[in-house]
Amino acid sequence: MTFEHLRDWIGRSESVSDIAAPAALERLAAILDHDTPPWRDGEVPPLGHWLYFLPRARQRDIAEDGHPHKGGFLPPVDLPRRMWAGGSLIFHRPIAEGEAITRRSVIDDVVSKEGRSGRMVFVKVRHEIATGSGLAITEGDDIVYREAAAPGQVPPPGEPPTEQPAWHRPLMIDPVLLFRFSALTFNGHRIHYDRAYSREVEGYPGLVVHGPLSATLLVDLFLRHTGARVKGFRFRGIRPLFDIHPLTLCGVPTATGARLWVTDHAGSVAMSAELDAD
Repeated sequence: MTFEHLRDWIGRSESVSDIAAPAALERLAAILDHDTPPWRDGEVPPLGHWLYFLPRARQRDIAEDGHPHKGGFLPPVDLPRRMWAGGSLIFHRPIAEGEAITRRSVIDDVVSKEGRSGRMVFVKVRHEIATGSGLAITEGDDIVYREAAAPGQVPPPGEPPTEQPAWHRPLMIDPVLLFRFSALTFNGHRIHYDRAYSREVEGYPGLVVHGPLSATLLVDLFLRHTGARVKGFRFRGIRPLFDIHPLTLCGVPTATGARLWVTDHAGSVAMSAELDAD
């Protein structure tokens, strides 16, 4: 399939409905190791909507990597590695626990690029999450497809943060946490729980930490230190994180919210983010 044919997917849309069930939020609090979670009682926390609208592909429609076969809503990009590169969110109004919610998703763009590791294809997806009271969240996702790692390929060196954190929380992400987050989000991608597949097929040194998990941990860091309401969040994945090394969540409060980042075991920034709050 040619790249130009992939651009035929631009403008495709789908809509799904769900209920903001509180049980999913209780499981999220358990994964984040909270006795009493630091978000507002009775509301879905920022990024908590990721626990809903989960994929519904039948088992016979699952590909080798654990994702549904390509060519449904997302375009059938002929590159083997798929990751969440980043995103941006605006929180217009809170979602109450138990509230009926809908999500309309649209493919906004499909772009091919050449990087240091080879060809990449970026797919931009826009979501609008609404309740009976109107639009609650506007979200843009950047999904990247990449070539398989060449044998012996060494990743480029990372960059250290440009400032010292006011908040920091070291963590060791173990396989149990990765498995529980995969289960909570119904994410079958094998790079997060199947070590042999992650290493031997996709060429990673260990299990890969979910991009949404890193983003959720950064927002959780902010909530642990403030009582502010999150109004916007923008994040970018810079380099993958793995279960074989510790990571550190970092943040600095700003006049409008916070700057947040995750560093890997070598002190390089793996994800950066900006957060707007009231």
